[in-house]
Amino acid sequence: MSSSESLLLLDTNVVVHLLRDNSLGRSIDSRFDLRNRPERPLVSVVTVGELLALAEKLGWGLKKKARLQELVRELVVVDVNSQPVLEAYASIDSFLRGQGRPVGQNDMWIAATARATGATLVTTDKDFDPLDPRFLQRSWIDPGRVQ
Repeated sequence: MSSSESLLLLDTNVVVHLLRDNSLGRSIDSRFDLRNRPERPLVSVVTVGELLALAEKLGWGLKKKARLQELVRELVVVDVNSQPVLEAYASIDSFLRGQGRPVGQNDMWIAATARATGATLVTTDKDFDPLDPRFLQRSWIDPGRVQ
């Protein structure tokens, strides 16, 4: 599969940039051709929860919340309540504990979703570095450099 055909899972921070339609979000959209891919990008249901929590925390109005719902409808939401995701979570948790590396629970669910689906995780943070490439493939986007 070429990179334009590989399955992608978007981290929460990437979806936030897409939602804001800022230069980084537009760069990610263009770089990965998100709107024209044969397979729509994936997001973990955990990401949807994080986005809804962010909307509440920041007091988003109806228009911005509607844009969030519209964007989520353009993506494929993957539930974590499946045996492959649960098993991936257990493996990742065991590995990270053994390494003494802290990773947030939500990030572990997102990583487990990427592993279970075989999708490349697209992210703007370094939280998933300990898992690449042993548990997942990730594509890191430097938020300081718009491409």
